[in-house]
Amino acid sequence: MKSSRSAERRTRLAHGIAIGLAASALALAIATLGTTAAAAAGDARWGADRFPNVTLTTHEGTRVRFFDDLIKGKIVAINLIYTTCQYACPLETARLAQVQRLIGDRMGRDVFFYSITIDPDHDTPAVLADYARKYQAGPGWLFLTGSKTDIDQLSRKLGLSSPPDPGDPDGHMPYLLVGNQATGQWMRNSATDNAKFLARTIGDWLKPGAATSPTRLKSYAESPTAAFDVGLYTFTYHCAACHTIGGGTRIGPDLAGVSSRRDRGWLQRFIQEPDQLNAAGDPTAVALRAAYQQARMPNLDLSDADVSAVLDYMERKTREIDTAVAPPPAAAAMAPPAIAAPSAVVDAYLRIQQALYADVTGTIGGDARTIETGAAALGAAGDSLRSAAASLRDATDLNSARTAFAALSDALIAIVGASPASAAQLAIAFCPMAQKHWLQRGAQIENPFYGKAMPQCGRFVEKP
Repeated sequence: MKSSRSAERRTRLAHGIAIGLAASALALAIATLGTTAAAAAGDARWGADRFPNVTLTTHEGTRVRFFDDLIKGKIVAINLIYTTCQYACPLETARLAQVQRLIGDRMGRDVFFYSITIDPDHDTPAVLADYARKYQAGPGWLFLTGSKTDIDQLSRKLGLSSPPDPGDPDGHMPYLLVGNQATGQWMRNSATDNAKFLARTIGDWLKPGAATSPTRLKSYAESPTAAFDVGLYTFTYHCAACHTIGGGTRIGPDLAGVSSRRDRGWLQRFIQEPDQLNAAGDPTAVALRAAYQQARMPNLDLSDADVSAVLDYMERKTREIDTAVAPPPAAAAMAPPAIAAPSAVVDAYLRIQQALYADVTGTIGGDARTIETGAAALGAAGDSLRSAAASLRDATDLNSARTAFAALSDALIAIVGASPASAAQLAIAFCPMAQKHWLQRGAQIENPFYGKAMPQCGRFVEKP
């Protein structure tokens, strides 16, 4: 299936290159037709009534009003992120860093990027400032936080919200809203789309007067003939947002000479399944993460052929530039904070957490009964724990088990707060996508609400 998807993607791209100029002209003509009326309406249609004018705080610590200070009269690109995301968000942010470089000195002058966190409890201005530095955000690109209520309202009103999808490794849709408030031109793109396409959309199609500029449609016969290089395409589309080959460190390491420093089999697996190597605590993967400010490479759903092609391309480029870079130093993984919990029910709870993390339910009923028995010994303090365990005992499928487990986790975490000395080595984890907490052991996130679909989605927190 993965190979089939990759082949389809290459076929579509080869066709797109072949008709690129004609398609661009046609798209511009469609944009002209579709936005002229909106441009005429201007502020009347896309003014303050359209956008919640909530107060947000920038990564620089400045309080701003969403419409008055950020949107009014500007060309903007807006997306939702959270800094502990290991799936879509790193690629989205790296892609916008590419677009930022392509737009150049217009950034902060008439073009502005806004990345709004959906996890404001964790993503304080200081955390967002570190994230902005990691991705080399320059003038005109703000990372924003605020109240959860205001951010939820914004995401719905802007059409950027999407329900979490455990069947999708990214968990949520990487939407990017781009628009020009003064002319009323708005469109929703993928935040991981081709950087040059996004830069042209933002920098050319949305500029004042773009909606009424006449453009001659090019003939199909004028389209260039393109030679398709799978390795070049794969590197350009998937890797170049974070890496160069001989151009120096970007968000991740310079990949010139990487095949001389790493075993090709390891590279093949790391490019294809970086999430699994990180989950397994692979020392090289952990060291890379530590060396590059905890930036994680997402799983890009590449086939064996894609990975072989991109490795061949990197080796070919390395030979051309005849250079190499040193590997980053090794570093130990950071352990999460330890908390405490009563020992009577913890072992059964942790077995359930591990079962849901592995997407299995076979032993959950017996462990839930164990928790019911232990909770009864706590008297009134264990009532909510006992009730949640009963619901979990009766769960008939994985989804209902996870729903009941959320209530069980909240009940047990409440008891943890009352008995901080009795469960050393436990930690509280939080998933921003599911908006749920749980208890676990170990230094690696093991998400019971998404299991194998997003095993490392989340972060360790203090008591909620």
